[in-house]
Amino acid sequence: MPNNPEITVGQLSERSGVAVSALRFYESKGLIRSRRTAGNQRRFSRDTLRRIAFIRVSQRVGIPLKVIQDALSALPGERTPTREDWARLSARWQSELDDRIKQLERLRHGLTECIACGCLSLDRCALSNPDDVAAARGPGSRLMVAPRDGCAPSC
Repeated sequence: MPNNPEITVGQLSERSGVAVSALRFYESKGLIRSRRTAGNQRRFSRDTLRRIAFIRVSQRVGIPLKVIQDALSALPGERTPTREDWARLSARWQSELDDRIKQLERLRHGLTECIACGCLSLDRCALSNPDDVAAARGPGSRLMVAPRDGCAPSC
């Protein structure tokens, strides 16, 4: 391979394992950048491979693309993330991930209780009607009826 500081979108796809369509999407979202040749072909700097690795690892641990985009755009001169950048960002993201894990555990617990009730009983279902809050709203199927205009959900 010649000592060319730039690579084509096909080469980037092959080396990163990311589909060309995904690379175009990343570019449209400002996650990666290319320059256009006189023939309107995309050329990427080789350090784009590291940016893509950063994006993919971040996605794998559940970080939304918007958050990844914000992190990358905050780097000076839109440079490629370093180990120090990853350490700083992953420390910040860890608390967000911990919160999501707690939410999922609550959902799993509620789902288990819901399945355990056997019939999705509206007075016992931990998902549809936790602590039977619908009983305070009056008789009937309050969970299925939208509140009237100007009323709180309990109307």
